[in-house]
Amino acid sequence: MSPQEQQSILTIALLAGFADGHKDDTEREAIRRMAESLTREDVGVRLAGLYQDVLLKRVSLADAAASLQDAGQRQLAYEMAVCVCDADGRQSDAERAFLADLKTRLKLDPSQAAAFEREADALVDAAEQAAPVAVPAAAAAAVVSASVAPGVDLDKSILNYALINGALELLPQSWASMAIIPLQVKMVYAIGKAHGVELDQGHIREFIAAVGVGLTSQYLEQFGRKLLGGLLGKVAGRAIGGLGGAATGVAFSFATTYALGQVAKRYYAGGRVMSTALLQETFQSLLGPAKQMQAQYLPQIQQKAATLDAGQIMKLVKG
Repeated sequence: MSPQEQQSILTIALLAGFADGHKDDTEREAIRRMAESLTREDVGVRLAGLYQDVLLKRVSLADAAASLQDAGQRQLAYEMAVCVCDADGRQSDAERAFLADLKTRLKLDPSQAAAFEREADALVDAAEQAAPVAVPAAAAAAVVSASVAPGVDLDKSILNYALINGALELLPQSWASMAIIPLQVKMVYAIGKAHGVELDQGHIREFIAAVGVGLTSQYLEQFGRKLLGGLLGKVAGRAIGGLGGAATGVAFSFATTYALGQVAKRYYAGGRVMSTALLQETFQSLLGPAKQMQAQYLPQIQQKAATLDAGQIMKLVKG
């Protein structure tokens, strides 16, 4: 895939990220940091510049879609856009209109587009319908024990969630990364419950945002790293990329999940008195060491990725 084709796909993903017009300053800042982070890497595409172009409306959906000639790349662009729109929950009317327009401009194969939409909708439904409870050990036994309850080692459980999310990011299927945020929600809920605090999904998502982990920006970074690192793509309906380049693709979700869990543990153990500024400062201080841990646990992450399938992923999200 050429840098121009990568740029077009990432432009579509960024346009999807702002399609609803309701991103608050925290989410916009998270997306900006994500763009700068990827731009600093030697990937041939300056994502920070694309971010500015999208905000200032210097690029159009029509031009980005028209520049993609390969059917597999057009399908990939649509899949990324759907996942970005689904990042913060059910699609808004504006997001649905954006995706309908995009699908028309990309001239997608109707059966392939519909198949992916069913997969994405199933994950969104599972995440919304499931009560925010700890993942039962029995349900996750085939993958990893990720349940949390009073008396259980929280550090071990947080690590397990990070390993699962790292493994999800290695899978070539676009929709697999959509399970990462629901599992982060379950992890935070379980940590709160271990400290005697019952939480709902709304509170948990607000907590994650307060820590500085943007929901939309997480998906954009996951897909951006996969795309720019050659880990994600489809050519003539065949998935390409794989576990060989895992060191690039896994860093963000593993480290973010681990650092988020450690912040949640401190927050709920301390009586929920940490300010937003302190939450963000603590998260950033934990993120660096968590990224270093990724190299240590990479073999385990790869092993989990090799055994995950759609049924196991759905079971984890549903709890």
